[in-house]
Amino acid sequence: MMLSNSDSSPRDTVASALLTASLSLFVCDVALADEPPERGVLALKYLDYFDYQTSADRIRVKATALKLVVPIAGEWALGSSIVTDGISGASPVYHSAGLKKMRDRRNAGDLDLTRYFENSSVSLAANYSHEADYESKGLSFQTNYSSADRNTVLSAAFGASNDDINPVNHIVRQEKKTLLDVLFSVSQVLSTDDIVQFNLGFSHGAGYFSDPYKVFDQRPRDRNNHTLTVRWNHHLESLSSSMRWSYRYYADNWNIKAHTLSAEYVQTFVQGWTITPTLRLYSQTAAEFYVDAGPEDYPFPPNPPDKAPYFSEDHRVSAFGAFTYGVKVSKQIDQDWSVDFKMEQYKQAASLKWFGAGSAGLQSFYARSAQVGVSRQF
Repeated sequence: MMLSNSDSSPRDTVASALLTASLSLFVCDVALADEPPERGVLALKYLDYFDYQTSADRIRVKATALKLVVPIAGEWALGSSIVTDGISGASPVYHSAGLKKMRDRRNAGDLDLTRYFENSSVSLAANYSHEADYESKGLSFQTNYSSADRNTVLSAAFGASNDDINPVNHIVRQEKKTLLDVLFSVSQVLSTDDIVQFNLGFSHGAGYFSDPYKVFDQRPRDRNNHTLTVRWNHHLESLSSSMRWSYRYYADNWNIKAHTLSAEYVQTFVQGWTITPTLRLYSQTAAEFYVDAGPEDYPFPPNPPDKAPYFSEDHRVSAFGAFTYGVKVSKQIDQDWSVDFKMEQYKQAASLKWFGAGSAGLQSFYARSAQVGVSRQF
């Protein structure tokens, strides 16, 4: 399992993250099991992503990803994936204003090797990503241990990445960022219909966290966060369906605190059809150095507070709420082939923040994505 951090690039990479996460769904059962896969899997996905704000269109991403998992000698599994995406459009240089055109291409890949034992498994993985202004290299290690009755699974994962940052506007040169991540997990079967999982994560980052494409953006050179995630899956035998709930809490030393609630309903039908509607709710507080938009400053960016060591007018570190809804339709054609299609719609706004007001002066932000995938076991 590759550990990741949302600050992997100074540019918006929401679409790439969505595609990478969706690819992992093909092999998540294999990765968490303590038995090697009996068959290999080859999966292909294509993503079309588009975001916009109230007054203007913003970013378009078209991405293609390929994932391969191959069992070896009955005790090993080798996995690899490649992703390429083209990004074009415009991104605000402060708050929701000053849209500046951009274009980039990202190529990324990873490779992982897993060794299976009677009640446990260990995995080693490496990943690489390259853009015109950003290069990232990472390593991770994961181990799983299952109880004899397979009702309890304990997992631990450790990851490290080293990034080189060279923005095309030459605001900075040869900057670096390092990330260290740790994740501990406990999964427990409660009954024939219920499974729960608890995850506790820690991350330490050091280096360049500012966005060189924003005005008035000077962030601390360290970022530490911790996360707590709870998941519960409940199977409804009478309906041939399942419910999946999760809650995630995030907090960091920038004073950002975030909550995520998600729900999925998985309904199976005859002839291999499955429909999965999804809903996610999100809310976060602002970073302690975020500078609010003020009507008296428009159309110019407000000046940072006097003698403030850190400041940012990036809407991503403001206080806001968001929701995502979508649906996935999949079809198991036969024992070898399956296809799926997924659509999601996202809205972000200050008015959607939980427990108090969001940051003022920001336009609402929207995104929609469509994915199509095909996979074959062999």
